[in-house]
Amino acid sequence: MKGPLDDSLGGIEAIFLDLDGTIYLGGDLIDGAVDFLGRLEASGIRRFFLSNNSSKSVGQYLEKLQSLGIPSTEEDILLSTHDLLSWLDGEGVTETYLVGTEGMREMLEAVGVNTKSESPQYVVLGYDTEITYEKLSSASIHLHNGVPMVASHPDIVCPSPDGGLPDTGAYMDLFEATTGVRPVHVCGKPNAGMILHKVEELGLRPEQCAMVGDRLYTDMEMAERAGVHGILVLSGEATMADLAESPQNPSLVVDSVSSLL
Repeated sequence: MKGPLDDSLGGIEAIFLDLDGTIYLGGDLIDGAVDFLGRLEASGIRRFFLSNNSSKSVGQYLEKLQSLGIPSTEEDILLSTHDLLSWLDGEGVTETYLVGTEGMREMLEAVGVNTKSESPQYVVLGYDTEITYEKLSSASIHLHNGVPMVASHPDIVCPSPDGGLPDTGAYMDLFEATTGVRPVHVCGKPNAGMILHKVEELGLRPEQCAMVGDRLYTDMEMAERAGVHGILVLSGEATMADLAESPQNPSLVVDSVSSLL
């Protein structure tokens, strides 16, 4: 059972950190984020970066984090794309049509998934920041022909310093309006498996872990499903007004990660 949690993070052994809206906004670090990561290290709390954003490969995330002065390794990064790859493998899917970035394509192709199949088993939808009308129309034709869709994550908007940008959930609505088709499965947060496999690998109990993020319907919902502490930061998408109307109940609400530890 989870007990109370305050900003000292007493009893927490591992922390999972969302990136967009939690550690940075666009290309800018959130004030105090690097100092907070230093305090985590000094406290001996393990930290992992967990993102639904499937527009970048692990290598691209590493490059971005290191350019922002955040040392990290491949093992530190858990993406919705990893959850998607696990799902595709479990379903025996090797032939797909991808609506996604070249970074996402590289991760799928690296494990033997064809992303430009003329006879796909699934249309795979990711956060495509390189979207073209050709991709939209080709995917729509496949969907009209009865090919099912799977999506990397449900986020409707991607936070940026200038406001929300259209994310995978917005593309889902576009395809539904065009074809009537919704994904048969949506990977990533808030699926509890996104976090629980790592908790188990670490030999910890869920109540010894915390998920820090700026979204109620993914970050905090996943925390509740997995039984870990949810720490909502108000530095990205969610506001106190959103929280008042939300079914999710975070263990802690702070302005940003700079308030923690």
